[in-house]
Amino acid sequence: MGLKIACIGAGYVGGPTMAMIALKCPEIEVVVVDINEARIAAWNTDKLPIYEPGLLEVVQTARGRNLFFSTDVNKHVGEADIVFVSVNTPTKTRGVGAGKAADLTYWEGAARVIASVSTKSKIIVEKSTVPVKTADAIEKVLRRNCTDPNVQFEILSNPEFLAEGTAIEDLTMPDRVLIGGKDTESGRAAIATLASVYEHWVPKDRILCTNLWSAELSKLTANAMLAQRISSVNSISALCEATGADVQQVSRAIGTDSRIGSKFLNASVGFGGSCFQKDILNLVYICETVGLAEVANYWQQVILMNDYQKQRFVERVISAMFNTIKQKKIAVYGFAFKKDTGDTRETPAIDVCRGLMADGANLCVYDPQVEASQIYQDLGTEKFEWDHPSPRSRPIAKSAIDIAMDPVSAANGAHGICIMTEWDEFKHYDYEALYESMVKPAFIFDGRNILDHAKLREIGFIVYALGKPLDPFLQKHYD
Repeated sequence: MGLKIACIGAGYVGGPTMAMIALKCPEIEVVVVDINEARIAAWNTDKLPIYEPGLLEVVQTARGRNLFFSTDVNKHVGEADIVFVSVNTPTKTRGVGAGKAADLTYWEGAARVIASVSTKSKIIVEKSTVPVKTADAIEKVLRRNCTDPNVQFEILSNPEFLAEGTAIEDLTMPDRVLIGGKDTESGRAAIATLASVYEHWVPKDRILCTNLWSAELSKLTANAMLAQRISSVNSISALCEATGADVQQVSRAIGTDSRIGSKFLNASVGFGGSCFQKDILNLVYICETVGLAEVANYWQQVILMNDYQKQRFVERVISAMFNTIKQKKIAVYGFAFKKDTGDTRETPAIDVCRGLMADGANLCVYDPQVEASQIYQDLGTEKFEWDHPSPRSRPIAKSAIDIAMDPVSAANGAHGICIMTEWDEFKHYDYEALYESMVKPAFIFDGRNILDHAKLREIGFIVYALGKPLDPFLQKHYD
């Protein structure tokens, strides 16, 4: 083996990214390290700790050849030429900046470990999403904690732009690989070294080189822009319902404008995931700290619109069902924040379920990839605590929520079905059979606009779809 790479953090970014590098660069030794023994153990089996289409096949090809997973952090970080840091940077829950600023505790801890075990110079790569100027702070930690004056650290920013559910496709054929570094001789050399890794399979014209601060800010801005589009079209979905317009027709019309494009214009119950809300709040906090109040307020509105959309959905469910859902069974189809992933971080299903439970509903949740324990944990975890090692939680009354192993039992005896995740399988159920098993009138609330609403109405369902003309049955209640 020639070059040695270590990655601190075996989560949603570190694991898949390192697996792809190992697959495409068989001459490079790649080791993913983490102090979480259970997570590392899972990476060494065929039941990986995360679900991502195509990931298992990539891992199986490279694992044991030049891809390894280990808890021996000191050994492998000490031996590495390049160290990727892919640890959590959750939103702070206490102190200055609570509820907005990124918590860099784990990043600083990783830097101290790197410094303490380094006996040769290394390239340190920021893979985690971090605030602008983080590299400055990390460099100070590294230099002050490394006892060998001959060891030099060159810090690069290489943010990930993966979308969960398509991560392997995104890694195989990325739109771009962004590498930021210092405009010095050693900085340019470090950029060239990392670029040479990606050049094994990524065309050179897709490898973008910038300064450190541009790379750090680009990741926050990219997520903010994407989330802004979702919140923008969700705001229009409310207007569509009020006027009789169809949000999908509006989205198609504006999406054909080449200046706008069609991506991220699908109305939904709201965006979720580990990045959008966290990164926008981080951007808001950065703007506030440099005195840009108006800019901070602008981006804060994207979050407020997302919260509004979830609350609006809950209120639609309640008002449609005669203004009371107390002790009514409601089937919730989908808990993951999007299809093709088991990730539930900041999923809109959490707030929707809490809203329905607060009004007395008895929920029955079915998701093909999310475990019952995860659902209970998420519903009991306080806001912004999900990515911390010991999250504060509150007890959940399990009598008010059941977890179903299949969609049929979830819908049996239910008054309504709420579609919360756009799993493809939800489109192909036998809705006639489901309708027969439900209490009448039977409702479907499509929070993802993935079903055939005309056919559902022919079966007998009362249908509510986000941003669509209201069902006549519902119109009577809303007027």
